[in-house]
Amino acid sequence: MRHDSDRVGNAKRNVCPDNFEGGVICINKPEGCTSHDVVGKIRRLFGTRQVGHTGTLDPMATGLLTVMVGRAVKASEYLTAENKSYVAGIRLGITTDTEDTTGEIITRFSGELPRLSQIREAAKQLTGDILQTPPMYSALKVDGKKLVDLARRGVEIEREARQVTVFSLEVSETDREDEFILTVDCSKGTYIRTLCADIGKMLGCGAAMSALMRTKNGVFTVKDAYTLEQLEEMPFGDRLGLLCPVDRLFIQYDAVNLGDFYARLAHCGCEIYQKKLRVSYPLGTRLRLCDKNGFFALGEVMSFDDGTAIKPIKQFKI
Repeated sequence: MRHDSDRVGNAKRNVCPDNFEGGVICINKPEGCTSHDVVGKIRRLFGTRQVGHTGTLDPMATGLLTVMVGRAVKASEYLTAENKSYVAGIRLGITTDTEDTTGEIITRFSGELPRLSQIREAAKQLTGDILQTPPMYSALKVDGKKLVDLARRGVEIEREARQVTVFSLEVSETDREDEFILTVDCSKGTYIRTLCADIGKMLGCGAAMSALMRTKNGVFTVKDAYTLEQLEEMPFGDRLGLLCPVDRLFIQYDAVNLGDFYARLAHCGCEIYQKKLRVSYPLGTRLRLCDKNGFFALGEVMSFDDGTAIKPIKQFKI
């Protein structure tokens, strides 16, 4: 039997230390729960309200949900902008109001379904820079209102098509003649359910997304991810040890090591002229700013009256 004293002790242990810097934890989201549900559980498991994710996965979707904990939430905007990869199921012969198989069926196709070669040809036409109209059943906001909330009230509004990039789109067979697998590498803002629906339109038979798993987000993959059950079973200290340092998000950028004087200026948000540091990066270059304790800010090369300088654009350690 579990006593109240045990619960109190656990609660005390599940509180982050005062010097907690946070980090990134990759979650393998199960089907059926929302991304917000995952955030709530991570708040409890890590003992902090400072938790956010970097891209909503619908309840039917599984796979990689990258969660920022503690001060790492400041980096959310940068990981949200990263490219993503998915594996999705596409079912031919139906259309639904949600563009996936959880929605109400609108039409059924009674003719002969397209073959693999035809589907691959349609997929080729949806590779590269394309215009995509966001679905009504999405978390996208228009005039401060989520499209999904409007859709649930039976309201449909005009949505402006947006340019997204599909870097690669591969199609493979399953043991069903109406079901195929899509493997997608794409830019942020790409809706896989809409990709499925657009393939169905091009083929003339209709289609809906039948499954979705996110496999990659920026530098992180689903192989890096833990299940919520795995985290639940770990001691609190072990969970903290799993947090990936936030500077891994920016590992593609060069590191600039600053001496004490220039580090103090950068901590205060001041620009540091490149000529003072004896470096010469092009305008717009992003850099990891480091002091004697390591990475503390993301910087960008900007133009000023006296030349080009590295300006801190996001502080992660004060």
